[in-house]
Amino acid sequence: MDPAVAQLLLAVLSGGIVALLLTVFGGGGSVLAVPLLLYVVGVQDPHVAIGASAAGVALNALTALTGQARAGRVRWPCALLFAATGSVGAFAGSSVAKAIDGHALLIFFALAMGLVALAMLRPSAPLGAENVRLTRAMAPRVAASGAGVGAAAGFFGIGGGFLIVPGLMGAAGMTLALAQASSLVSVAAFGATTAANYALSGLIDWPIVAAMAVGGTAGTLAGLPIARRLGANAVLGRRLFAGLILIVAVYVAIKAVTAL
Repeated sequence: MDPAVAQLLLAVLSGGIVALLLTVFGGGGSVLAVPLLLYVVGVQDPHVAIGASAAGVALNALTALTGQARAGRVRWPCALLFAATGSVGAFAGSSVAKAIDGHALLIFFALAMGLVALAMLRPSAPLGAENVRLTRAMAPRVAASGAGVGAAAGFFGIGGGFLIVPGLMGAAGMTLALAQASSLVSVAAFGATTAANYALSGLIDWPIVAAMAVGGTAGTLAGLPIARRLGANAVLGRRLFAGLILIVAVYVAIKAVTAL
């Protein structure tokens, strides 16, 4: 088989795995996109892998956002302000990341994976209000939180949902369910901003992105019935998935350190 075709097929498979895990377990699955691109698909440049991952995250978030918006769970004023200031932060963070050696950047990425896994293991309390409204007093908190979270998401090249959700809950006082739905606006915005910044430097492999998007559609469809059947085992499954992310984080760190 032609190596280029084989690489695209592996990208389809990787996109399917990421989307399936995201559908079944929620946030956190996108951090596996970069390791899959590097060690399964065979992308050589860590910056290209991060750029492609950011683009894929944005596409997946837009798909999920459509359903949440139709259900009326997105609090648009808060979500848009958070995303707007966060996009500025994401551009700044990704600009810094592009200037860092790729393998050194992977060490930081492994750290981000560890933080995602720990966030998944932490119990979530469904506190907050349903009737959240963006007020003049609240706006500075939402804007500042968005800028900080966006900078981290852009630097690590991840969607940042594990930071966006508590950021929205803390700054806007909304419930966990509303924050998860509203966070998709920022996940899409941060991913698109990061991907655009990498694209400006020619660090996006668009055929790989397209292949992952195709696989992502299939992975989402496959994950929906699994998510419905998990039921009471969802918490255990999420913990096992967090453990997998921690293991992959250690692997990425070891590979990055040995490549320096």
